[in-house]
Amino acid sequence: MIYLDNNATTRPLPEVVDAMTAALACWGNPSSKHTLGEEAKRLLAGARAQVAALVDAQPVELIFTSGASESNHHALLGALRRPGAPQRVILSAIEHSGYLKSALQLRQQGVEVVLLDVDGAGRIRPEALQHALHEDAALVSVMAANNETGVLQPVETLAELARGRGVPVHVDATQMVGKLPLSFSRWHVDLVSFSAHKFHGPKGVGALLIRKGLSWPVLLGGQQERARRGGTENLPGIAGFAAAARHAMASQVAEAARLASLREGLESVLARIPGCVIHGRAARRLPNTTSLSIAGLSADKILGELARAGICASSGAACSSGGSDPSHVLLAMGVEPALALGAVRLSLGSDTEAHQLSRLAEVLQGMCHSQPMPAAALG
Repeated sequence: MIYLDNNATTRPLPEVVDAMTAALACWGNPSSKHTLGEEAKRLLAGARAQVAALVDAQPVELIFTSGASESNHHALLGALRRPGAPQRVILSAIEHSGYLKSALQLRQQGVEVVLLDVDGAGRIRPEALQHALHEDAALVSVMAANNETGVLQPVETLAELARGRGVPVHVDATQMVGKLPLSFSRWHVDLVSFSAHKFHGPKGVGALLIRKGLSWPVLLGGQQERARRGGTENLPGIAGFAAAARHAMASQVAEAARLASLREGLESVLARIPGCVIHGRAARRLPNTTSLSIAGLSADKILGELARAGICASSGAACSSGGSDPSHVLLAMGVEPALALGAVRLSLGSDTEAHQLSRLAEVLQGMCHSQPMPAAALG
């Protein structure tokens, strides 16, 4: 099997599984004051420090959650619940589909939801945010890297604009953490969300960074997570999260360079396929992500042929893969609906090798009746 759906989820590392297994044996409640509880509390504190170090944050700024979706919703709904907060939020038009859908539902409650335009390469337009900030807002929420195209967003520029108007900034960094270095302290934003399973950690655990000193409403009442999120912590998941963070800190720079080289080789071959369009290629992107459409071919047709060849990929975001609507991300970029409906996302990972991408290219070329390219082109 050739797995090219790493933006959906990644294979847990052996050391992650080992850390989770060990944590299951540390079964005390971290809130208990006896020996077993103190042992669990030390494990929790160590894991918090390790995950915080990955994103250049202070441990006190990191709250463990069930994943980025929960963290995103806490940022969004918390902003609207702050005393005196205007019932107006600003997001980009290319946010993750589930998060965007939840935000748009707020309109039924009288909340004004402003969506920022992007350019043809999929980058959020700073001038669009500047215009939107002519009125006050409870939150500016943007992603660091798009989950479909991999396009990196100008987070620091956008944060500076919002900070100048005193509006809190939330960043969904789900696709960036563990793939590229990230600094919460240097971004000068207020909140950041991410998940463990996007960089070889377990599913069901994530984090929300909340800038030290920022007053923010409680997510779930209780004493855990500095009284921000009640409920006994998922210690095995958190231990796995920390193991994935340690691995990412040691390997992400070299791995990013390796994947970027593989991706560039692949795209140079794909660009020769008649009718093939690579979305967002003109922008800075995650090193592992390619979004493509081939004129005249539907996403179902492409994915079906890839599946028969033992290749796993998806159309757009995994949560909306197989849907009948064009990608909202590509539509926002000005891509024609028919082409957007046929988009396929290829996301490389630690198991990806050049010969696998050569096989992928052969399958795609065969669908278009083009001449096969030599495997050396992807070496």
